[in-house]
Amino acid sequence: LAGGAAALRPAARATRATVRMGAEPLSQQTGKYAMDQAVLDKYAALPRDKIQAEYVFIDADCTARSKCRTLDAARVKQGVDRLPKWTYDGSSTGQAPGDDSEVIIVPRAVYKDPFRGGDNILVLCDTYDPEGNPLPTNSRAPAVAKFEAGNAAAEKPWYGLEQEYTLFNLDGVTPLGWPVGGFPKPQGPYYCGAGADKSFGRAVSDAHYAACLYAGLEVSGTNAEVMPGQWEYQIGPSVGIDAADQLTISRYILDRICEDLGVIVSIDPKPISGDWNGAGCHMNFSTESTRKAGGLKTIEEMCEKLGKKHQEHIAAYGEGNERRLTGDCETADINTFSWGVADRGCSIRVPRDTAAEGCGYLEDRRPSSNVDPYVATALLFETCTN
Repeated sequence: LAGGAAALRPAARATRATVRMGAEPLSQQTGKYAMDQAVLDKYAALPRDKIQAEYVFIDADCTARSKCRTLDAARVKQGVDRLPKWTYDGSSTGQAPGDDSEVIIVPRAVYKDPFRGGDNILVLCDTYDPEGNPLPTNSRAPAVAKFEAGNAAAEKPWYGLEQEYTLFNLDGVTPLGWPVGGFPKPQGPYYCGAGADKSFGRAVSDAHYAACLYAGLEVSGTNAEVMPGQWEYQIGPSVGIDAADQLTISRYILDRICEDLGVIVSIDPKPISGDWNGAGCHMNFSTESTRKAGGLKTIEEMCEKLGKKHQEHIAAYGEGNERRLTGDCETADINTFSWGVADRGCSIRVPRDTAAEGCGYLEDRRPSSNVDPYVATALLFETCTN
């Protein structure tokens, strides 16, 4: 018997080791897709008489983070101005020293929460120090000031923001649909493509689209992009500061969707070097004066103004943009300003319909995918309407 027990012990140890090894992937694969949905649903379905408010704020790297708090439904119904301010540890986000780390977050916009559902909400906030001054990383406050100084209420600036992004496997190196350590077939069939050999990540795009619509965002469309594993969605038409608010919360929702589905999203402007398209955030822009009869002349005047401030705009249009704006892959050279009708190789494209009808909008194709939407939208408005 003793000999028999001893013979069994190594096998038992091997079984336990196998169980531990089998659980190891959860150290990386922690999205909801890797969990037992029935277990998660049991808790999500629990009744509650309070509202969970996810406060979303921007860190030192222009990335959205969040923390959740409980609010009474009666207070939430009173509107965003009645929601409480809150704080977080700015020393952990690169926004404050450890000996004076409190950052104040002030609610600015409210959206329905597509992750918890029900009456729960996402609360977009901006950031202040204890004395009430906007943090240096708070680009929303100066953007609001520029819109107000430029009489945005009368000009009614409309924006359509085209956010491009690239999906990666959890290794952070291999885009979806790409062979590990290799390359797919050249660009051509992927843009707006369909099929298992052309479309990589449609589930992410569709989930994000639905979540944005549920949240109340003015998302107007989506499509697969030129590089495989790359997608785009469009926010707008949205007016003034609301456009940047919506793009910010849409990026946060995209991060959460990818967290759930176990993929990584990148808004790097040139995630893969070589003959592969980069990622931008083209800004379609119009004002009351460009949308009415004769507005094309105003658009042409705007293009002249934008040309004179080209370098100022390039400096504000995102980091790493020099890797993208090379004059190839549907871009204009970063050092040269140009504009033209229906030309996607120009800095500014005037749509053919706008030229034909004599009014409409322009498209600024220079902003990178990682652009700060508050900086970019406010600067475009300021330059074009000054």
